[in-house]
Amino acid sequence: MFLSLSRCLASLALCLLALGAAAAQPPNILLITVDDMNADSVGVFGSAVAGTTPSIDRLAAQGMRFELAHVQVANCMPSRNVMLSGRYPHSNGIEGFDHLAAVDYPTLPELLAARGYYTAILGKVNHATPYMPYPWDRVLDEVPEIAGRERYHKDPQSYALGVETGIEEAAQQGRPFLLLINVSDPHVPLYGYDRRGRPAKDPHTPSHVFAPGEIVVPGYLPDDPVVREEVSRYYSAVRRADDAVGRILGVLEKTGVDRHTLVLFLSDHGMPLPFSKTQLYHHSTRTPLIMRWPGVIAPRRVDDSHMVSAVDILPTLLESLGEPLPQGLQGRSFYGLLGGDEQAGRDSVFKVYNENGSGTRTPMRAVQTRDYLYIFNPWSDGHRRMHSATLGTNTFTRMRELAQTDPGVAARVNLLLHRAPEELYDLRIDPDCLHNLVNEPDSTRQAQHMRTLLAGWMRQTGDPMFATFQGRSDPAVLQAYMREQNARAQQQLQARKAAREREREEALLRALEEVQRDVSGAARGGADHGSEP
Repeated sequence: MFLSLSRCLASLALCLLALGAAAAQPPNILLITVDDMNADSVGVFGSAVAGTTPSIDRLAAQGMRFELAHVQVANCMPSRNVMLSGRYPHSNGIEGFDHLAAVDYPTLPELLAARGYYTAILGKVNHATPYMPYPWDRVLDEVPEIAGRERYHKDPQSYALGVETGIEEAAQQGRPFLLLINVSDPHVPLYGYDRRGRPAKDPHTPSHVFAPGEIVVPGYLPDDPVVREEVSRYYSAVRRADDAVGRILGVLEKTGVDRHTLVLFLSDHGMPLPFSKTQLYHHSTRTPLIMRWPGVIAPRRVDDSHMVSAVDILPTLLESLGEPLPQGLQGRSFYGLLGGDEQAGRDSVFKVYNENGSGTRTPMRAVQTRDYLYIFNPWSDGHRRMHSATLGTNTFTRMRELAQTDPGVAARVNLLLHRAPEELYDLRIDPDCLHNLVNEPDSTRQAQHMRTLLAGWMRQTGDPMFATFQGRSDPAVLQAYMREQNARAQQQLQARKAAREREREEALLRALEEVQRDVSGAARGGADHGSEP
């Protein structure tokens, strides 16, 4: 009874603080994302490697971290659009890397702009919103001092310059700001590599470069010298991302706006290596979610009992500002958790994957509870292969070589490429998802429970895969669904081809118009010169 009363009082105090702040002046919002970073690469989220993220760890100490947070999708553009729309991919229309002509739902920057916020973005501009061009007040990538820097997206100082510019412009206009700062690391190219994983000169050295002997290879990858080298490059890129976060937070402190800025930090999904990125495993989607809001969120708070996810971010931020929630949201605000409330119904998260822009769709759905993960792969028939963004890595190339003589690695390669129609993992003892229990007699009841959870979510959110999931035991149902997916992929490829052709034609027309203007200008100049005495 006393505990419940204490929580109610804490929640009331949080509401009063937030409402008082909103009445005076709405808080600034700084949303920082890192690209392709496992949650367990961050020190306070359980990194097995020491010294990876001192700046992010410091941010967590100043605010609140969520141990059970996940994103919905483990590839970039779909994941980021869930964050900014509060809707799942089958509802917001962003299932891969194609923009839409228009949408009938609002996104976070639009909602805040309508309430007087200055909105700006740096990094991942083409991947953050459902259509382009998008009405940002400022695309900070275009600031000359940033665009002119060598490989600016891998330069920590570029992000500091971007935040400083955004703060200055918002102050000049007398408006609160929403800054979406998308740090490129540790997305490929990793530190000291080119995009194909070959050693290359890198102008931006992290504050600590990890040697292969300093790191721990994830349990879902083989511990081999080639793999270890690539993973060490990944950790160096993690440290460089942390350097960028440190510079960003330093600008807030230097300008004095940190005391009135809500900071939200997370990764868009897991590391760019096999069994993490473009999958739905535990490490694929677990994200290091941190929120800091001085005077509202107490320092060093940890929530390790509620499962929250990226689809909840938009409603949480809007409720934090005292703003009404738009119709049609599929996420649920976890604002109450910031003050220590309990929220029922925070026992599971739902995850989605459709495609990676390769022209091949390999749709998957998953439900994860605190203890178990269930994945449904309707495309898996023993022949069809997954086209993952991680198949071009040095790690996967080495895994294929090792598979020639190592049956264990061969089984892992086969699983990555072909999967199984259903997967079930006990995360209490197998967080690396190495042992599929779905056909184990002792797991029958748990598997059925997870199927029931997933079916309920599919029905509730209008997932087009629902009928296929209901008929999953019939091969004809699965085959018909995948024929439809194949046809859709081909339509998308043709649409992309036509769009590229239009872009080339438009670029050619612009070039011709520029030449014509130059010729006309020269002719006028000659005529004027000839008429002079």
